[in-house]
Amino acid sequence: MNILDRYILRQFVTTLVFSVFALCTIFLVVNLLESLEIFLDKKIEFGTIVEYYLHFFPEILKLLMPIAALMASLFSIGRLSTANEITAMKSGGMSLYRLLMPLVVFSILLSCGQLYFNGWIVPISNAKKARIDRQSLQRGSENTMIYNLYFRDEPLRNVMMQYYDGIKKNGTNVTVEEYSSEQSPRLIHRTEASRIEWDSSTSGWKAFDVIQRDYTANEILYHKHATKPMKINLTHSQIMELQRSPNEMNLDELRSYIDLLAKGGKDVRAQMIDYYGQYAFPFANVIVVLFGVSFASVRKKSGMAVNIAAAMVICFSYLAFTKIGQSLGSAFDVDAAIIGWMPNGVFFVVAIANILRTPK
Repeated sequence: MNILDRYILRQFVTTLVFSVFALCTIFLVVNLLESLEIFLDKKIEFGTIVEYYLHFFPEILKLLMPIAALMASLFSIGRLSTANEITAMKSGGMSLYRLLMPLVVFSILLSCGQLYFNGWIVPISNAKKARIDRQSLQRGSENTMIYNLYFRDEPLRNVMMQYYDGIKKNGTNVTVEEYSSEQSPRLIHRTEASRIEWDSSTSGWKAFDVIQRDYTANEILYHKHATKPMKINLTHSQIMELQRSPNEMNLDELRSYIDLLAKGGKDVRAQMIDYYGQYAFPFANVIVVLFGVSFASVRKKSGMAVNIAAAMVICFSYLAFTKIGQSLGSAFDVDAAIIGWMPNGVFFVVAIANILRTPK
């Protein structure tokens, strides 16, 4: 890395830090003004408000980082262009591609860091913020009770539960049905229990007031038990996992959650697209930097305003296309990973084309 690389990076990073600070401050002030009435009505202590926004800050940073990266590339490179420093660099034999190199490398590293930040740090903060929402602001619930749970425990076994209490670890009016095959399903076993409890010592379910019916070709065998173990693969912790918000799960937990839903027979295509989209979103930093540099590196008579407006339109179009594409993509028979990464791919190609047509 030569002196010019360090100089360009210093300009970019300084502007990036300022942009992040300015955008987050504006966002926090606006949100605080919107929530102030609630804080006053609930008589929330100042320390709790500070803790709430400390846990809210990572989510804000996650959303605003691509915009901050765009502003940093526009203003830092635009300032160099306005001062004719880019012209001097090109006169010394430094092409636009060479000028881009330190910014692209930095934006890739920034994206990798943000991927870890978004996927594993932000969910922890979201969970703590949600706890304050529930306990202090009385928004939402503790999500310890589940009604009318229906789950495919195995390909040939369905579980139905009228009510589950997560604190007491028991459920009421439970029915387990087992079938002969997926091709021609025929009910072969049906077990009903008025109540089941999770036994932590055996890591299994214990059923009470059990009625078991076995269906054969010629007759129905009937058995009754006061209590007996009940074979259900779904554990207490997995049931409680179904009640967590995906925003409070890291990417590993989110994948396990989606697999659990898929095992239960739910169509998880939309969730899988969003899952891959969360991997793709941090790399928007690279795309916006490419757009920002290509627009800001060329001096125009209209000044920076037109460049900023054009880059903002393109980058906000990218963000909009990401959400719309994920929603529409669930209706097409295309791999979820392709749909999740498609906005990045499309706009990366557009960004490269824009770089190629920019004067070198």
